This record gives sequence, structure tokens and C-alpha cells, in this order.
Amino acid sequence: MFFTSTLNNALLAVFILIFTSTAHAKKHPNLVVSYQETKAMRMALKEDNSFSDTFAKTKAKVDLQISKTINVPTPKDSGGGFTHERHKKNYQLMYDAGVVFQLTQQKQYAEYVRDMLFAYADMYPNLPLHPARRQDKNNPGKLFWQSLNEAVWLVYTSQAYDMIISQLTEQEQTRIETGILRPIVKFLSVDSAATFNKVHNHGTWLTAAVGMTGYVIGEQEWVEQALYGLDKSGKGGFMRQLEALFSPQGYYNEGPYYQRYALMPFVTFAKAIETNEPERKIFEYRDGVLLKAINTTIDLSYNGLFFPLNDAIKSKGIDTIELVQAVTIAYGLTKDSGLLDIASQQQQIILTGDGLQVAKALDAGLATPYAFTSKAFGDGADGKQGALVVMRQHTQGEQALVFKPAAQGLGHGHFDKLAWLFYDKGEEIVADYGAARFLNVEAKYGGQYLPENDSYAKQTIAHNTLVVDEKSHFDGDVSVGNNNHPIVDYYATNTHGTLSKAYINTAYSGVELTRMMALITLPKTDISLAVDVFHVASDKAHQYDLPVHYQGQLIDTNFERHAYTEQLSALGNANGYQHLWLTATGVANEGIAKVTWLNDNGRFYTQSAIVDGDTETLFTRTGANDPLFNLRNEAAFIYRKKASKQHTFVSVLEPHGEYNPSKEFTLEAQSKVIALDFHHENNISLLEITLANSKQYLLAVNEVGTDKTEFTYNNNDYQLDGRFTLLNITKQQ
Repeated sequence: MFFTSTLNNALLAVFILIFTSTAHAKKHPNLVVSYQETKAMRMALKEDNSFSDTFAKTKAKVDLQISKTINVPTPKDSGGGFTHERHKKNYQLMYDAGVVFQLTQQKQYAEYVRDMLFAYADMYPNLPLHPARRQDKNNPGKLFWQSLNEAVWLVYTSQAYDMIISQLTEQEQTRIETGILRPIVKFLSVDSAATFNKVHNHGTWLTAAVGMTGYVIGEQEWVEQALYGLDKSGKGGFMRQLEALFSPQGYYNEGPYYQRYALMPFVTFAKAIETNEPERKIFEYRDGVLLKAINTTIDLSYNGLFFPLNDAIKSKGIDTIELVQAVTIAYGLTKDSGLLDIASQQQQIILTGDGLQVAKALDAGLATPYAFTSKAFGDGADGKQGALVVMRQHTQGEQALVFKPAAQGLGHGHFDKLAWLFYDKGEEIVADYGAARFLNVEAKYGGQYLPENDSYAKQTIAHNTLVVDEKSHFDGDVSVGNNNHPIVDYYATNTHGTLSKAYINTAYSGVELTRMMALITLPKTDISLAVDVFHVASDKAHQYDLPVHYQGQLIDTNFERHAYTEQLSALGNANGYQHLWLTATGVANEGIAKVTWLNDNGRFYTQSAIVDGDTETLFTRTGANDPLFNLRNEAAFIYRKKASKQHTFVSVLEPHGEYNPSKEFTLEAQSKVIALDFHHENNISLLEITLANSKQYLLAVNEVGTDKTEFTYNNNDYQLDGRFTLLNITKQQ
């Protein structure tokens, strides 16, 4: 139960004695680590293995810290500042010290956690709202600038308290619970009801923190409120979040970056539920959606880093502690040897019972390669609010094309319907900006999202999708975006590659956007191509801009460019255009336009596009109207079609060649694609690709189904069985 500020101290003490007695009656620990597991963990320390190695390193770090004076400073700084970082270090230190106590049974570690909690108990009741809180937000904290961080603190601290509670007297428990645990639970729940009940990653952290604390100190009422909302109606709370935030395939609405972040409270609270109330079968809920979410998070990465969709920081990857914890728990439940491959790459062992299982399995060499395959991850609670499509090929090195006909993604979503990214040979080639933020760098807007996150990063022109009349999708209105999503016409994969098509007619009034994308390998070659067919239709004439944000150095174009070398101007004055310097322009003759760049991975990339002689190509670079130099310096080229009702942009992206400055050689710097032709034959879409060696290939797509059908092309009869095929149609010489 929750206590109001008017409850007198005597009554409060009586209740606390009752609850601490209840807590004493249980065996501790009883959250992510159970009492039974600690016995096996202690036994493992007697042997030379990766688990004992990790323990030794953790103990050494804890020993170094507990020799120093405890520092619990008065909160002052926002993310990245001293007090913010100190309180983060404190919860991690308490957690580690608690684990070391459980594994050594040496009281000095429990006493250290106790004494730090005493310091927090003495300070917290008198803390005002954080001085660095955002005045325009309704989720401030006390220890931290936002309640989200406060909840993270409690998720860790509740586990630390769970580790040492058996060593505390009733008076010590009363001091800690009265001073810090009960007040912070009340602050995160009753006092932050809107956030606590919110279906959002902030709500997940708050409910997990409150529920886990409830298990530790015997407050089952808190657990029920954490599960079903403050009023226990089920309209909010952890179970509602499980229902609404994940698709049936385990895709999280806000994208992989926030999926990774939200996994920690989801899996740690779920593990605590499993430990305390296995009859709830929490990991079986919604056909095992939590376990699916863990695999999906892994699937949404490339070369160890997550796809930077929505408000994402590009440096986050599979080695983040959230996914380490999730993989560890998932392996403990499933014994999936593919997860061991990921655990091996993470190179971190968690000091839990599940972590011991992972360590033993890795030491025994049981890991098998994790299977990264092409998949379409349905979006929305029903999986029908669009999808995130990940296409993968294994020719010329691991390649991935990410196609995004997905839902908005709540407040962290970007206005980028039908956008795409491309990866090859370990690097991002066609890029998404991600978030405009320097996380925890206090000098950059306190480590928070920069103003340019709204003025540029979220705007449509910052992404690889079509912009109409220099305005963003849904006119930049998040609420409208959240109520609309693309429709995926089809997704298919076969031996030639993977292909998907989607459309949306609500991003702009009276305009329909349709995009088909494919990642294919030409038959009996190692040549892979990313195919893009983007059709826009309207009853009225508009300006259509289709950008390609590329990573690397521009090498060449097959058309003349006029470069602005003495004076630059912004491309526009709003919707992200104000942040783009116009660096050059050009108009290619009718036929095929080529833009080639060189990536840091030593490979060349050529975008070959069908043009009509009236399509401009604009070259841009970020940095305009950015006096504080907040934006990263990134380049793009934009295909622009003016005063048109309907238009189809058709292009292929071709990786080719090698540049080796160390050994001083360059191979195949020229694109092999010399011609493209696209048209429809009844219900079949046909893309003809001609190479420099005169070989010709035909990508044929059945737009109406997958039944076997016949079609004629250039007076030759062909058969299409399934959604698409790729044919070698080279004429005999």
C-alpha cells in the first residue's frame, strides 16, 4: 500500500515492521538472482572458468571503490554532469557490491550497500524536484533530471537491497525503507501517475522499478499496481505494455534503439515475476512475445550495431548491458546455442544463475552461429500497422537493406515513411541520420536531444524517402503520424533475394506514395544490387524530392555538375531544408544518371537511376543555419522532379570494386550497370538491367499474387512462379 504525507510516523513505523517481518520470512535474493542459484554460483568460484574470472574482476573493482568515502551528492546536474553520473555509478556500485556479498558472504560488502542506502535515506525525503528538470516536460525526477533515470536507479538498487536485506536488522530496514525505498516508490507511482500508467518505455521502467521493490520488501499491492496500473484496471501497467508495445513478432513500436533500452526493465521484471510467481508464466505470455523480442532486437543489428531508426544513437549495439542481460536470461530459459554466439560477441558474463549457465556453455564451446536472415517484422500490437523489412544477402560480404514502411513510433518516431538504409562490408552505405543528440555530453544541450532533432533529424528530408513540396510527412504532426501507417502489399524471399512493396496515401493530402525495394544477386554472379522503384501519384502537380544520404567520398557522376565553390546558400527555409547547404546541381541527359562514391570500407558504390532529361540532381551537405555546429557533417544527393502529377523514380545501387591505399591498388572503380528499363506488362512489373559485358537480366514481379503466370517480354515468353523471379535474358551472339 502507499502512504500519504499526512500519515503519522507512529503508524508508519507499525506498518513497516509488519512488512519487514514479511520480507524477512522470504528467502533472499528473490529477483533476477534467486536464493537457490547463489549456491551453484558460489561453487563455480572454486574452479577456473569464465564465471570466476568475471567475479574476480568485479570484486577487484568493488574493492577499489569501497575503500573510498561514500559520495552521495545533492542532485544538481543533468545528463552527463557530475552529480548525474555519480548517482549512476552509485547504483551500479551498490548492485555489484550486493552480488559480491552474496558470492563471498563477507559482511563488509553488505555493510557498504547498507551505508550508501543510509546516505540516500537521509537525503531523499527532503529533495525537491531536480533543478535541471525540463520545464516543458511532466516527468521530472529528484535524484535525476527525469523520472526515467530515477526508475533505472531503483531497478538496480532494489536488486542490491535484495542481496543484503538478510543481513539487516529490522531497525536498519526501517531506516532504509522509510527514508528512500517507500518515498521513491511513491514518487514514481502515485506522484508520477501519468508516466507510471503510460504505454511507453518510461512507463515500463517505472512499473518494473516499483514491482521489483514490491517483491523485495513484501508489498504485493505494489506488484499488482505495477502489473495492471495504479487502479489495477489493466488500462496501464506492465501487462498492458506487453500487449501494446510489441508486435506478435516482438518488434517494439519505437524502433530498435528503444527496443534495446526497454528490454532491460521488461526482462528483469519478468525474471523477478518468474522467480516469485512462476504460475503467471510471464515468458509464455502472448506466445512468448518477450523471448521473441530479444531475438528481434538482435535481428535489428548489423555488424554489432543497431539500425539507427527514429531517435537512435548510432554507437549503440548488441554489447549494451540491456541486451547482455536479455540474452543471458533468454539462454537460461531456452538453451538456444545461437544466443551463445551473441553472448560470445558481447564478451560480458553476468553474475547471475543464468549468467553461470552462459559461462559454462561458452567454456564448453557450445555456441553455434546466430542465423541472420531476411525478415519482415510486423509493426503495432496486431502486427498489421506496417512493418520493418530487413533484407540480407551474403554475397560480396554481408549486406543488409532496411526498408521502413513502419508505424510512426510515438514521440521518438521520425517522419520517414517508406525510407531505407543500406549496409555492406561492415559499414553503413546509405545512411539514416538517427538522433541529433550527444548523449550525456553536458556541453551539448545538457546531453539531451538537440533542437536540431526536431528541426532536422525528424524531418522527412533527413531520410531516404520522398518529400512533396518541401514539407514533411503528416506536416510534421506526431499525433497524425501515430494514427496513420503504410500498408505492406507484399514481402517475398527466394534464392534470388528479397523483395517488398508498400504504400501510404495519408502522408500528404491527395498524394499516394508507393515503393518497391529489393536486394538481389544476379544469377550465376556475385553481383548484388539494391533495387528501388518509387512511384508517386496525385491529381495535382507537385515538386517531388527523393534524397539519398550516402556515407563516403563522392568520386564521380556521368553528368556535368555545377558546384558552388565560393558561396553557399541553404536549400530551403523550413522542414529540414534550412539545414542543408546546396553544394552543387546537375541535370543528366535522358537515359541513366550515375553517382559514384567511395566508402571507408574500401568499396565503391554507384547509384544508377533512370532519368528523363528533366530531373535535377541536387548535392547537399548538412550545416546550414547551425551556428552551434550541432549537426554532423553529412552528404546527400537529391533527385528533384518539378511540376509533375505522377512520376516513377527507378534506380539500382551497385557495390563494386576495391580501393586499397595501403597496397596502392584500385580495382573495378567503374560501375558495371550501363542501362536500365522499367515498365509494366499487364500485372507484371519488369526491370531490365544491362551490364557492360552485354549481359542482360530481368527482374519480374507479379503485382497481384503468387500464382504461376506467363508473360511476354521483347517477343519472348517467360514463366513466373511465385511473387518474383530474376532471369538471365542475355541474347545469344
